[in-house]
Amino acid sequence: MAKSSDSDLWALAHAERAALAEDLAILSPDQWQHQTLCGQWDVEQVVAHLTAAASLNQWQWLRSMLGARFRPDVHNQRRLQEHRGNTSAQTLVQFCAVINSSIAPSSHTPAYLGEVLVHAQDIRHALGLPRTPSIDALTPVAEFYARRNFTVASRTHAAGLQLKADDGPFTAGTGPLVTGPTVALVMTMAGRVPYLDYLQGAGVPTLRSRLDSTAPEPPQQDDNVS
Repeated sequence: MAKSSDSDLWALAHAERAALAEDLAILSPDQWQHQTLCGQWDVEQVVAHLTAAASLNQWQWLRSMLGARFRPDVHNQRRLQEHRGNTSAQTLVQFCAVINSSIAPSSHTPAYLGEVLVHAQDIRHALGLPRTPSIDALTPVAEFYARRNFTVASRTHAAGLQLKADDGPFTAGTGPLVTGPTVALVMTMAGRVPYLDYLQGAGVPTLRSRLDSTAPEPPQQDDNVS
């Protein structure tokens, strides 16, 4: 698959944010408070986090991290609270305002597309929503995740395994085979254990043991929002 340009990747991120906004628009109040696959964050907290992620350039991110003493969980919690509305409807309005944002702290565009895709599925899987991101969006994220650790330990999870999508062109690595939908490969590389159920192959037990041993701690709460 030809390497996508940054403009192509941002266009995909914008489209996936728009698709998520459509799903969010029909949620009930109870669904907004439903726990997701992202630690202890509920749907509204994940959406606020996505708004924050689309609102910070390099210098704003660095200032926030300095203020959090380089504790990512504290940084994330503070920015989440900053972009969370007084109601879920306000939180959605704020998210819709950044649908077409191409702001990011660095030039690692596939990682920021991945953040949109992974957190959207964190929400959809928890709520049983049927939409799946496009293969065009998932494939560059899968390729990036297989190459390096960035915001998630994706390369560590995939090391020594052959990953092969059964619904698209993604393939990476050598070793025991892990095969299945591209979305499941992306989500398991991102550490989401429930997506192991969609994968097959001799490498799945190894991948499962790695995810079980590196399960993320719940996001830290921080009352000093600044």
